[in-house]
Amino acid sequence: MEYRRLGSSGLRVSVLSFGSWVTFGPQMNDDLALECMTAARDAGVNFFDNAEAYADGESERIMGRVIAELGWPRSSFLVSTKFFWGIGDEVNMSNTLNRKYLMQAIDRSLERFGLDFVDLVFCHRADPATPVEETVWAMNDIVSAGKALYWGTSEWPPEALFEAYEVAEHHHLRKPVMEQPQYNVLARTRVEEEYLPVIERYGLGLTTWSPLASGLLTGKYLDGVPETSRGALAGYEWLTEYLTDAATNSKVRAFTEIADDLGCTPSQLAIAWCARNPLVSTVITGASRPSQVTENMASLEVLERLDDDVLARIDRAFS
Repeated sequence: MEYRRLGSSGLRVSVLSFGSWVTFGPQMNDDLALECMTAARDAGVNFFDNAEAYADGESERIMGRVIAELGWPRSSFLVSTKFFWGIGDEVNMSNTLNRKYLMQAIDRSLERFGLDFVDLVFCHRADPATPVEETVWAMNDIVSAGKALYWGTSEWPPEALFEAYEVAEHHHLRKPVMEQPQYNVLARTRVEEEYLPVIERYGLGLTTWSPLASGLLTGKYLDGVPETSRGALAGYEWLTEYLTDAATNSKVRAFTEIADDLGCTPSQLAIAWCARNPLVSTVITGASRPSQVTENMASLEVLERLDDDVLARIDRAFS
């Protein structure tokens, strides 16, 4: 496993990490989650990504129980959570980054995890209704209280990030260290263009999500939506149109051919493609069974095969 610095911080994260979105709760119980997290840790993963909103808090509970059962030394792993949507729809406690919500959300999250602190905490989306200064102060205070070690953002527009840095610099507060954007061969613009000025000026680290584009890049949706796939889960009907788009799947078919020529799976090629970008600190992978974890971790072996010719073929496939 390769370990990269998280942006300009001194923290090192495994280039492949393991996340619980969709899987913990809807697809996985504690036993299966334990098997998958064990497989990831055995492969060298040290970062486990989570969020308050995943399965309405149950994802955090499952991960916390698994960590307790495995008995890992707290110094040996990193865990994250994210805040914005809240749990429920109580006024001031959902779809916000106001101070009241954030200060209460961290305590509730730590209780669900059964931990004294999380390593990384993210503002899960930007909140145009709350002043950025209010949010930056709250996140600074969460870190100052030792309830999180680093804070960052997820899917914030660049202008909001610049404002957050300016506020932090003006008031001598802790700055955001990382951003968690979607990044894959179908979603490149934000990472490769929009965030570049922020990264170059402030050393923002990237913990990217959805390297498989919600499973689309695996090729399993080329002939429809399998019954056991994410696209068939209740509550994820919104994905169906995206996963079955004929034009996109035509590009995916060409992508699978490139993977075949390299002797790897499309999933491994998609993850390796993300990891080959030096701006990416870690690629968050997901799995619903241990065999998928093992397959995903083998993506590291594909990295050295991504020469200029292969990358050009991928660019042509998705042009």
